[in-house]
Amino acid sequence: MVQTKMVDWKTIVLDESQAEEFVYIITLNRPDAMNSLNTLMAEELIECVTMLKEKDDVRALIITGSGTRCFCPGADLKERKTMDNVQWKRQHDIFEDAYELIRTFPYPVIAAVNGYALGGGMEMILSCDLRYVAEHAKMGLPEAKLGIIPGVGGTQLLPRSVPVAIAKELLFTGKQLDAQKALEIGLANDVFSMEELLEKTIETAKTIAKNAPLSLQSIKKAVDTGLQTDINTALSIELDQYYKCAFSEDRLEGVYAFNEKRDPVWTGK
Repeated sequence: MVQTKMVDWKTIVLDESQAEEFVYIITLNRPDAMNSLNTLMAEELIECVTMLKEKDDVRALIITGSGTRCFCPGADLKERKTMDNVQWKRQHDIFEDAYELIRTFPYPVIAAVNGYALGGGMEMILSCDLRYVAEHAKMGLPEAKLGIIPGVGGTQLLPRSVPVAIAKELLFTGKQLDAQKALEIGLANDVFSMEELLEKTIETAKTIAKNAPLSLQSIKKAVDTGLQTDINTALSIELDQYYKCAFSEDRLEGVYAFNEKRDPVWTGK
């Protein structure tokens, strides 16, 4: 097992309490700034997610925010107001790297949306595979009200998550969705009380993490890559991933465990 390097994070917290069941939790932790995304948080996310990607005991990752008010309201505008165009571009490059790492993490990433997720916060939950939302949470992409557009995936990920006309309405108007509306349009997988949110999200993560690691990786790759291409190419991608699993040691272990009426012991090989 690859050991986690101890890091004194300043803007995030890495919770390893569920590591024995292959689940890790990242908490955005800038409570004085409502967990808004600044340069340091993006840099720490890059370092943390990269570290987790290299570990061999991760099968599900949860991202949430500290407190009960905000998951993340987007970029820290107090930091940005001091930047010139060159500094803004340099910061945005860092943001892009952080979000790409979340999107391409080899195992399922689940957002536990504990409050407002706006702008870059909304784009962060869109970068996750699953979204569980607190009853009081609100989500939206208000960039048009600020003279810009979403820049870390919002215009591309939202219409891949909900009907295109609904995505365009949300982007054009900048209006916010409540949790029930997000559930209704398929943006949220489920809605829970704030008291239940993390517990229920961890339950799902543990259910996922019991499955074969190669299967989880291959499902994510087949779905995410296949959605970007035509159906025939997508089916070929699926078949490649199918044989990757079919010819693995874990597939044999799954058969043996089933016949022996025991839980499988996965090796990821």
